[in-house]
Amino acid sequence: MVEPATKYRSLAVFGTASDVGKSIVATALCRIFSNAGIDVAPYKAQNMSNNSGVTSDGLEIGRAQIAQAEAARVTPNADMNPVLLKPNSDTGAQVVLQGKACGTETAKGYFKDTTLWAEAARESLDRLMQRHELVVIEGAGSCAEMNLYDRDFVNMRTAKAADAAVILVADIDRGGVFAQVVGTLAVLPAEDRALVKGIIINRFRGDIDLFRDGVTMLESMTGVPVLGVIPYFRGFVIDAEDAVPLSAKVDPAGEPEAGKIGVAVIYYPHIANFTDLSPLEHDPSVVLHYLHHPKSLKGYRALILPGSKNVRGDFEWLQKLGWEDEIRAFREQGGIIMGICGGYQILGRSIADPHGIEGEAGVTGTLGMLEIETVLDPEKCLANTVGTINGTTVEAYGYEIHNGRSSVGADCHPFISISTRNNRSECDADGVVSSDGKVIGTYFHGIFDEPAVKEWFLTLLEPSWKPQRAEKGRQESYELLADHFRQHLDLKTLFNLVGVSFTEAEEREEGIEA
Repeated sequence: MVEPATKYRSLAVFGTASDVGKSIVATALCRIFSNAGIDVAPYKAQNMSNNSGVTSDGLEIGRAQIAQAEAARVTPNADMNPVLLKPNSDTGAQVVLQGKACGTETAKGYFKDTTLWAEAARESLDRLMQRHELVVIEGAGSCAEMNLYDRDFVNMRTAKAADAAVILVADIDRGGVFAQVVGTLAVLPAEDRALVKGIIINRFRGDIDLFRDGVTMLESMTGVPVLGVIPYFRGFVIDAEDAVPLSAKVDPAGEPEAGKIGVAVIYYPHIANFTDLSPLEHDPSVVLHYLHHPKSLKGYRALILPGSKNVRGDFEWLQKLGWEDEIRAFREQGGIIMGICGGYQILGRSIADPHGIEGEAGVTGTLGMLEIETVLDPEKCLANTVGTINGTTVEAYGYEIHNGRSSVGADCHPFISISTRNNRSECDADGVVSSDGKVIGTYFHGIFDEPAVKEWFLTLLEPSWKPQRAEKGRQESYELLADHFRQHLDLKTLFNLVGVSFTEAEEREEGIEA
């Protein structure tokens, strides 16, 4: 293997706004650099998302950083996302610091003094830079939120601490791409603007040749090279970081398409870990609808109540809008109902929050479709768990993230027989199945990621179901993503930004393939 000519540093992927594709760009770069034989790791100082996962040592970080670590072929750890904010109200969020929940903060309280969070984030960054040749840093929101600039430790302050070259990502699909890029650079202080070494235009639709003049104009107006114009990609799935793109899919018109399996998912205000449903959403035999407003569930085979970051609040919302009547009607019609984590708790008899973990302390009576009672505990359960679906030979793999401890009635049928938690042998059970098998609850996030579990579930909904195509694994999706970006990036400039010649990168990649 050819040794690097210079010491690697860091590369920062910042955005002109939220949801411009920073996470996806960072994931693609992690796999591109890994394929070139570079020991690369992802990093995001602060992430605001209710999509989280569990590391192998039982700590909690954002799903996006887990995906980026997988793309980089390194083991996810808490230093990759030292501050995780999990919104549980319009103005507050649970703070997860270096993998462990440390309390709840209002937005005002959190931003009043970010010193503690910034120091922890810098410690994690330093450790990653000591352990890896290259760190791909993802920013948060817009890197030019000037009203928060002096307290923002996620974007330019991190780039300066890491001596990183900055790539600015803009989303052309939302329109106004010139204003996005030029405006962002115009308001940045001169010393921070100088860190921006490249621009990526993301989510282009149509003939790229029609934007060649646009590239020239952007480079002329900014003095910064455009490293690539990335077309929309299809045919593979990468976990989303938050619910911003999901909101555009809510309450579609019409019923499920004839000939496909209709699955409805209740989209409540504090929905969490909706990535659990990605394998179903992208299966060609399934039509999955996120529903916010109540409607008749006629035509759907299954109803899923997903995770929630404020379970009692979301249940009260569900009641207020009138969802309870539709859920009970669906149950009476023989539909399959499944609850995952918070959704599982809502299907039970009651949820008690004596410590006020997710809001005002108290007890809420819930749907009563499963004989469980849940108490929210300050100590969060974080585990990677393996088991077998009872009555089958199907192995289930998932991760648990929950404050709730659910006591199960003596006559309940467990859903999964657990064999290991965090690589330790266990003899335990997870979840509950109603006596007729029509209502299912589980704490397993990511349960449908295992193709055998998805096959079991879809066969439960439609006994004649057969897979329509071979499943793409995560690693194959990361390769497809990297290939897509490689076709449209200026790889020579990209590798030069991290101190590697393009020729050297090709030699290293060829050495790995050999």
